[in-house]
Amino acid sequence: MSVDRPIRVFVVDDHEVVRLGLRAFLHATADVEPVGEAADGHSALERLDALAAVDALPDVVLMDLVMPGPDGAASTEMIRKAHPGVAVVVVTSFGDARRVHAALEAGATGYVLKDADVDEIVRAIRAAHRGEVHLDAAVTGVLTRSLVAPHRGIAALTARERDVLLLVAQGRSNRDIGQVLSIGERTVQTHLGNVLTKLQLASRTQAALWAVREGLVEP
Repeated sequence: MSVDRPIRVFVVDDHEVVRLGLRAFLHATADVEPVGEAADGHSALERLDALAAVDALPDVVLMDLVMPGPDGAASTEMIRKAHPGVAVVVVTSFGDARRVHAALEAGATGYVLKDADVDEIVRAIRAAHRGEVHLDAAVTGVLTRSLVAPHRGIAALTARERDVLLLVAQGRSNRDIGQVLSIGERTVQTHLGNVLTKLQLASRTQAALWAVREGLVEP
């Protein structure tokens, strides 16, 4: 890899205005060159495969998280498996700990919020190109708080309690949940009670709203 050529960057975002803005910004950055874009993960992988066929893969992919089809984390994992030499930097509006962990576990080497200074994106691109991890300050703070209090929120629930929570959020009754999970209604009530206690909620309605807000189920 030549150190003299610009860092080749590919943009994945389902909003055209975002792609246009990032492309214009990248064109104006001396050591960076935009080399393509896609509106979703499947299209991105197809175009990266085509670039690989002519030995023109990008060095870094800028990846949105919330898109139709496979989300940003799933798309990151697909790209990293198909083209392990390509680094992925997440650029998104969402900075909650769950999404950050999912993106990093999928193979992202950077995570930047869209409301960060544009220079932050360049720093993340350069860091990814060097093989380093770059998280902006807001994201670092989120991860630090999640480590300090690892047993709050969804992490405090057992696997069965999570199952019950998801089914409650889908509007299922205790009887339905018991049938789906092959457990009795009383056991469902016990698990739901534990969920409410651990999440400091007062009702199954609050639990359902909490699950939607945290992105565990579609609204």
